Amino acid sequence: MAVLHLHPRRERSVLRRHPWVFAGAVARVEGDPAPGAPVEVRSSRGDLLGMASYAPASQIRARMWTFGEATPLDEALVRARLASAWARRDRLGLPEPGGGCRRVFGEADGLPGLIVDQLADGLVTQFLGVGAEHWRSVILDTLQSLAPEAWVFERSEGAGRAREGLSDRSGALVGTPPEGGVVREGGLSFEADIVGGHKTGWYLDQREHRLQMGGMVGGKEVLDAFAYTGGFTAHALAGGAARVTSVENSGGALAGLGRNLERNQLDSSRSEVMEGDAFHVLRGFRDRARTFDLIVLDPPKFAETRGQVEGACRGYKDINLLAFKLLRPGGRLVTFSCSGVMAPDLFQKVVADAAIDAGRDARLLHRWFQPPDHPVPLTFPEALYLKGLVLEVE
Repeated sequence: MAVLHLHPRRERSVLRRHPWVFAGAVARVEGDPAPGAPVEVRSSRGDLLGMASYAPASQIRARMWTFGEATPLDEALVRARLASAWARRDRLGLPEPGGGCRRVFGEADGLPGLIVDQLADGLVTQFLGVGAEHWRSVILDTLQSLAPEAWVFERSEGAGRAREGLSDRSGALVGTPPEGGVVREGGLSFEADIVGGHKTGWYLDQREHRLQMGGMVGGKEVLDAFAYTGGFTAHALAGGAARVTSVENSGGALAGLGRNLERNQLDSSRSEVMEGDAFHVLRGFRDRARTFDLIVLDPPKFAETRGQVEGACRGYKDINLLAFKLLRPGGRLVTFSCSGVMAPDLFQKVVADAAIDAGRDARLLHRWFQPPDHPVPLTFPEALYLKGLVLEVE
């Protein structure tokens, strides 16, 4: 068994059960572990801190699977962790019939680098770390035992995988996902683009917020910026909004939005769809003095790394400043950040600065975070990536 020896006083985070060991904490590597292989992690005094997967190409040099005890990192552990993650979602009553949920959320479920989303009768996997790659065949075999009737599709793509020294990979693993697959959500149904859509085909982390927002919009005029394929738009129309304006820069996503409205027999006469960059479109609304009763801002991730946070703050401030200027007195702003490196307090400060610059008073009604199928261990705050503020604006 290869061993990672840490520098003196660099074991503190591991002792607090944080799962990441950065390259700068590693004093030396004993042995020649392959990427993803299990390694022991030991303090400078030689104390066993736990077992990890080794990632020689990544700044996160090791991801912890166990802490303290001499529990082997083996096939039995991987299978047991998958079964536990599955059972936790079952205890939450997820997913609803025909619906979706996140079955595995990486480090939060003790399975670093692995994402598994259930979408109706199938599973979409993302192997985003070399440790998950190492146990790939075991993971797929276990998923088939947990969901023997499910098709399984892989969407292992993106910057996180590149940082682990892995190339993108996508395709069917078991069976074939249906074209134009549909996932249910609170009485509505939506197209899940499993093959070519964002992430795993549907944004499951906004499920609860779409439902809650739908209860706020009766008789109101709503702006859904960064609308994608219309999750918030559809729930607003179903919730009785007088009119919903949807802004999205992807024509393909807007075509999906149209299909979702038609699928749910929602009144398209109350829907206005605009293709374009949200910053540009909202500036145009400002210049024409157009206003709304409720605005949803759900932009893509503005920051992948801590070095990008300053630029992300400018982006969040600009788009929220525009939204404050477009809200009628007594209106509501529902604004999100999905950038994991953006701390909740910093996001609130940026939005508050935008309100001050817009000359608006805003009161915080609700803080929204990712749902419980995207859990956040107390010792791993980095798992908290989705932050939302529901504001009443005067």
